[in-house]
Amino acid sequence: MTTSTSLVYLIALPLAGAALLLLGGRRTDKWGHLLATALSASSFGVGLYELSQMLGRSTEARPVSQKLFEWINVGTFNVDAGLLLDQLSICFVLLITGVGTLIHIYSISYMSHDHDRRRFFAFLNLFIAAMLLLVLGDSYLSLYVGWEGVGLASYLLIGFWNHKPAYATASKKAFVMNRVGDMGLSFAIMIAFATMGTVSFAGVAEQVENTSEAALTGMGIMLLIAAAGKSAQFPLQAWLGDAMAGPTPVSALIHAATMVTAGVYLITRSNFVFDAAPTAQLLVVIVGAITLMFGALIGTAKDDIKKALAASTMSQIGYMTLAAGLGPVGYAFAIMHLLTHGFFKAGMFLGAGSVMHGMNDEVNMRKYGGLRKFMPITFITFGLGYLAIIGVPPFAGFYSKDAIIAEAFNSGGIKGVLLGSVALLGAAITAFYMTRVMVLTFTSKARWDDEAHPHESPALMWLPMALLALGSVSAGFLLTRGDALVNWMYPLFDHGDHKELHEELLPHSVVTILAVTMVVIGVTVALLKYQFKDVAAVAPTDVSWATRFARNDLGQDAFNEAVFMRPGQALTRGLVAVDEVVIDGAVHGVGAMAVGSGSTLRRTQSGYVRSYAALILVGALALLAAIWVVTQ
Repeated sequence: MTTSTSLVYLIALPLAGAALLLLGGRRTDKWGHLLATALSASSFGVGLYELSQMLGRSTEARPVSQKLFEWINVGTFNVDAGLLLDQLSICFVLLITGVGTLIHIYSISYMSHDHDRRRFFAFLNLFIAAMLLLVLGDSYLSLYVGWEGVGLASYLLIGFWNHKPAYATASKKAFVMNRVGDMGLSFAIMIAFATMGTVSFAGVAEQVENTSEAALTGMGIMLLIAAAGKSAQFPLQAWLGDAMAGPTPVSALIHAATMVTAGVYLITRSNFVFDAAPTAQLLVVIVGAITLMFGALIGTAKDDIKKALAASTMSQIGYMTLAAGLGPVGYAFAIMHLLTHGFFKAGMFLGAGSVMHGMNDEVNMRKYGGLRKFMPITFITFGLGYLAIIGVPPFAGFYSKDAIIAEAFNSGGIKGVLLGSVALLGAAITAFYMTRVMVLTFTSKARWDDEAHPHESPALMWLPMALLALGSVSAGFLLTRGDALVNWMYPLFDHGDHKELHEELLPHSVVTILAVTMVVIGVTVALLKYQFKDVAAVAPTDVSWATRFARNDLGQDAFNEAVFMRPGQALTRGLVAVDEVVIDGAVHGVGAMAVGSGSTLRRTQSGYVRSYAALILVGALALLAAIWVVTQ
C-alpha cells in the first residue's frame, strides 16, 4: 500500500469553504456560493487526479493510505486517524464531488432569491466534507466521525427552512431515526474492539478468522442496523419521505446520490464481516428485498412528485442492499447500481425542482400535465432518467438492475427463486409508478390553474440536469464494458473467480427478456390508467383500502407510534411517577423528618431558666434511676 500527501485536500477544501462561509457571515453573501462551488469542484479535480494515479499502478499498489495523526493510544489499543483511498472509496469520492458540484451549480440559480443562500452553500460544503471523511476513513472510528457529520449536515439542510414548523419536525424526525441506526454502528465498533482489539478495516479483516461466528454475526447485525438508518431501509425507513421538506437540491444531493447510499458503502466495506457471518448476510438480503417492495408500493400512490421520487430512492437502495447481501459479485453490482442511480435519480430530483420552479413551487403532480411543451429541456433530461431507472435498454439502469436481478436468481435454490421473483416484480412496479410520474407531469392533459405560468428553467439549472442525463444514458454501458467495474472492485473481496461461485439458474439473456417484459407490463398499465383517461386534479377519496394504505406509507408511522412512541411515552410517564413518588418521596421524606425533628427540639429551647432547671432535674433523676436499676 502506497502513501499520499494529497488525500487530505479532498476533505479540507469543502471543509474550509464551510468554515469560511459560516464564520464570515453576511460579509460573504455576495460571493459565498461561488466559493463553495469552486471548492467542491476542486475536490472533484483532486479525485480525478487520484484516479489517474491509481490507474497507473498495479492492482496490488492501487490502495493509498495517509496517516493524519495519532488519535487514541491507551495500553495496547492504538488508533491512528488516517485516510484510505482504494478501488471502492474512489468510486464514492468521484460520485460525491462530481454530482455534488453539479448540484452546487444548480443551487446557484435555484436558491438565488433566498436570503440565506450563503448559509445553504456552507451546509452543502459541510455535507460534502463529512461524506468524504465517511468514505475515506481507514477505520470504523474514522468512518463514525464522518457518519455523524453527515447526520448533522443533513439535519441542517432538511430543516433549512425551519421557520416552517412542518419542516423543522421533518428534520428532527430524520435526525432521531438516524440516531437509532447510529447506535448500531456504535455497538458494532464496541464488538470489534472487545473481540478483536482493533477497529481499523485492515485489522478487523485480519482478525476475522480468529473471531467466533457469534461475535461476527452480532457485529454484522449492528452494521446492518446502522445501514438501515442511514439508507432508509426497513425498518428505519420512515424518515425519508418527510425529509423532502428541504430545498430540492438537498433531496438530490442527500437523498438520491450520496447520504442514503452510505449504508450500502458500510456493508460493502465490511464485506469480510458479512462473508464470515452467513446469518447476518442473509438478513441483509431480506432487508433489501422487503425495502425494494416497500418503497415501490408507496411510490404507486404518491401525488407529491418529490415524495414519489423519495419512495423510488428507498426501493432502488433496496436493490443495492439486496445485491450487497449476495456475496462477492453482488458487492460490485450493488456499487454499479449505486453509481448509475446517482446519475439518473439526482437528475430526476433536479428535474422535479425545475418543474416546481416553473409551477410556483407546486409539488402535486395532479396539478401538472402537459409540461413537455413548456419545459422541453426538463422533459428530455427527466425522461432520460426515467428510461434509465425503469431499465429500458441501453440506458444505465438496464445494465445495473438486470445484473442484480440475474445475480438474485442465481444465488441458489429456493432462495434464488424468491429473491429473483421479488426483484422482477419490483421492476414492474417501478416501471408503473415512474411512468405515472412522467405522464402526470409531462404528457397528460394540463390541469394547472390560471395562476400557474410554466416555463423552462435558466441555464444554470438545466445544464447540470443535462450532464446528469448523459450519465443516465452512458454510465451503465461504460461500467459493464468488459466487466470493467466488477474487475475493478473484485480484488478488494478476494474470493477467487466469481464466475465459478455458483451454478447459473437462468442465463442472463433470459433474465433480460423477463425484466424487459415486466417493464413493458408496468408501463402499459400506467399508460392505460393515466395517459388515456382523464386524471382528476384532486385525489379521489373513494379508493380501495390498498390505495389508502399506500398513501399512508404502508402504515409505517402508525406502526412506529403504536409500537415505539406510545409505549415509550407510557414508560416515560411511569418512570416519572416512580421518580416523583419513590425517589423524590424518599428524599422529601428525609427532609421532612429532619425539619419535623428540628421543630420538635426547638420547642425545648424556650429561653426560660426554670424550664432548663426542670429539664436538668428530670435528666438527673432519670440517670439515677438507670444507675439504680443496673446495680440491682
